[in-house]
Amino acid sequence: MAADLHHDSRELRRALGLWSAVSIVIGTVIGSGIFLVPKTMVLQVGTPAMVFAVWIFGGLLSLAGALTYAEMAAAMPEAGGEYVYLREAYGPFWGFLYGWTQMWVAKSGSIATLATGFFYYLANFNRGLEATLFQIPLPLGDSGGPLPVSLGQLLAIAVILILGAINYFGVRAGGGVQLFVTGLKVALIGAIIAFGIFGGQGNAQNFSSSTPAPGGVAAFFAALVAALWAYDGWNNVGMVASEVKNPQKNLPRALIYGCAAVIGIYLLTNLAYFYVLGASEVASHDRVASEMMRRVLGPFGADAVSIAAMISIFAALNGSILSGSRVPYALARDGYFFAPFKNVDPIHRTPVFSIVALSLWASVLVLSGRYDQLLTLVIFPSWILYGMSAFAVIVLRKRRPDLPRPYKTVGYPAVPIVFTLVAVLLLGYTVRNSPRESALGLAIIAAGLPFYFHWRNRLNRGRRPS
Repeated sequence: MAADLHHDSRELRRALGLWSAVSIVIGTVIGSGIFLVPKTMVLQVGTPAMVFAVWIFGGLLSLAGALTYAEMAAAMPEAGGEYVYLREAYGPFWGFLYGWTQMWVAKSGSIATLATGFFYYLANFNRGLEATLFQIPLPLGDSGGPLPVSLGQLLAIAVILILGAINYFGVRAGGGVQLFVTGLKVALIGAIIAFGIFGGQGNAQNFSSSTPAPGGVAAFFAALVAALWAYDGWNNVGMVASEVKNPQKNLPRALIYGCAAVIGIYLLTNLAYFYVLGASEVASHDRVASEMMRRVLGPFGADAVSIAAMISIFAALNGSILSGSRVPYALARDGYFFAPFKNVDPIHRTPVFSIVALSLWASVLVLSGRYDQLLTLVIFPSWILYGMSAFAVIVLRKRRPDLPRPYKTVGYPAVPIVFTLVAVLLLGYTVRNSPRESALGLAIIAAGLPFYFHWRNRLNRGRRPS
């Protein structure tokens, strides 16, 4: 009995089936990006053809990552995703840096960015939500001024906290919400695509339109950052690997099916956008989908898109909290993070402290910056460790040849090598295009080093014979 109670209080429960796992991939990937980033992309590359090229390149890159991660997820179906892969391939130091970055920058920043996108679309119904409610008297705003806070930001924080509460009540509850809301949002996006293509307002000449843009390789990679934000999240199902049923089969399927579905949805959505709107029109509207549907159905169409976008973002937020909270839990379980993060609720079998802490910190980040600033802050540190994680499949083939591999990466070793090389190029161009956000991301990563050495030394002392 004592052993069972210990198991109940410390271990997570395998309660997610294949389609719940697929819905985590699709649901966390398709959030606010597809509704907001086409403007950013066309302002960089100038033409619909180049926008499609960036979407295809980013999609294939994400699929290459999914093919690579599938091997490691099936071989090591533990909570934490990349934390586990980096720990096993390079040692605990790199696993720690990944987990630290996820908690304080990448996953929390992603949740904050999604919540900010939710607020943008909510403001479509009430512009008063964008008005400053009060100011925080700290030099955190634009040009070092005080930080303004709007009612919309407070409502975005409320959404994060509500979803954190839902995920506290068990992975089955969070997974059920994820499956339902993801199905609903895919249906709504399908309706947007259908209205755009068959609504009678399209013009094929729009695909030949253009708008002034920097162009060139640097601009391509700047647009790729925006596209990869929209694709970001395909890796999240690995973070809940310890809660997926039959993980050796279901994790590779979820990664590959989910990523392929997202690529198709994104290309069809952009086909609808540019069929109705020219490049200059896309470049001049923050809410591209709303403007497209306004052309087709009038004000009702714009409002319908705002509702669809909020449902989409809601699903992505839920999936991000569900998956992201497992990373600091895994770190703490191994002794490399604050001890309360390893606590598991004995009834609901969820990492309760990790869920609460991640939700609260993401809420703070909602107040810290604009959508585009948060986007770059998330992408830069994430892709340092994504590239290392993809290359880990090669390292593990050498270091752990005896590791059971129910699934092996298609196109090995070319696929992980290409993914890693593109990640390096992306990072170089991101530093060039956004040095401030890149430096801030690196500074937050570096801030974790003293904590790592403290926890490592404590673990080493605990291993010494008395």
